[in-house]
Amino acid sequence: MDFEHSEEQKMLRKTVRKFVDEEIMPHIKDWDIKGSFPEEIWQRLADLGLMGVCIPEVYGGSGMDYNSLAIVCEELERGDTTFRTAVSVHTGLNSLSLLQWGTEEQKQQFLIPQAKGEKIGAFGLTEPGAGSDVAALSTTAKRDGDDYVLNGQKTWISLCDQADHFLIFAYTDKEKTHGGISAFIVERGRAGFSSKAIKGKYGIRAGNTGELFMEDVRIPSSNRLGEEGEGFKIAMASLDNGRFTVAAGACGLMMACLEASLDYCKTRTTFGKPIGEHQLVQQMLANMEAGYQMSRLLVYRAGELKNNGKRNTRETSLAKWQACDFANKAADDAVQIHGAYGYSDDYPVARYLRNSKAPVIYEGTREIHTLMQAEYVLGKRQDKELNRMLPAWPFG
Repeated sequence: MDFEHSEEQKMLRKTVRKFVDEEIMPHIKDWDIKGSFPEEIWQRLADLGLMGVCIPEVYGGSGMDYNSLAIVCEELERGDTTFRTAVSVHTGLNSLSLLQWGTEEQKQQFLIPQAKGEKIGAFGLTEPGAGSDVAALSTTAKRDGDDYVLNGQKTWISLCDQADHFLIFAYTDKEKTHGGISAFIVERGRAGFSSKAIKGKYGIRAGNTGELFMEDVRIPSSNRLGEEGEGFKIAMASLDNGRFTVAAGACGLMMACLEASLDYCKTRTTFGKPIGEHQLVQQMLANMEAGYQMSRLLVYRAGELKNNGKRNTRETSLAKWQACDFANKAADDAVQIHGAYGYSDDYPVARYLRNSKAPVIYEGTREIHTLMQAEYVLGKRQDKELNRMLPAWPFG
């Protein structure tokens, strides 16, 4: 397995890094305090082709491979988790789900404008009483002629006030538990649909996160993604893609922690020498580097399976679990290296620590991924090929 980046991927990394250094880094402290970022950033992401980096060109994307998506997420999170989250949700959870499960008509109507960055996509699975326990969903979708009528509430939805299209999961048959869940594309502007931002988040403050409310929201049956009862399969396939981007982003956070810590080590002296010469500080730096390198290997391994059109639930789960834990520890160590200054907004590491906690929780807590990996090792969990897999790269 060759993990050497192609010239195209090297150029992609250089492009995204330049964008982050010039257009995010100088402003992110203010945006984090304000709790939002300018709408123009969406257009810049679209201009750079980052809203559909691994979507085939025929559907409006850049046609690059899935590890190119990992590169984008890594570099964006080096700037701030907010922007990686935006691409994770828009591309990883929504657009790739449309690519994998959508009809040709749905791809023309919804995927193409999303890949071009003309429309923004989001993902609605979590509810006040349903997180890791997907079967606890209370949102319903009842058939009424050629339409479905949706009722329910979603929470902790990224891009809740910004997205144009939402991938919503609801019960069409509660008695069938997991087998009674279906997936629907819901457009903003439908009567009975509304959203509300959550304020006072611990981290990822520049990002928009909140709740969705559906009161007798009527959508055509043509907006159902997949067949009735395939919603759970679609949700799990979507999470394979979302978790992949989260793991890649965690590598970017580790990179940011290491860069900030190395810069500080060059300027701060204690006991008559630079702090980087103290062995316990070196140990923290070494652990950041080790976590970063190991996590990248796990991410690119999962990406290569995606490139070959193979099921990657096990590998992606491991990458997400380990990378997010390593990133959380790297951010904690970065604050420790900075001492009292690390506990203030004078340096970015406090923001890194705040941002590093959410990925340990969403898209499968570390506890869920621990149990998944144990079940694989014990032979209690086996993954079969889905009836609809992501298309292998290069796209035909």
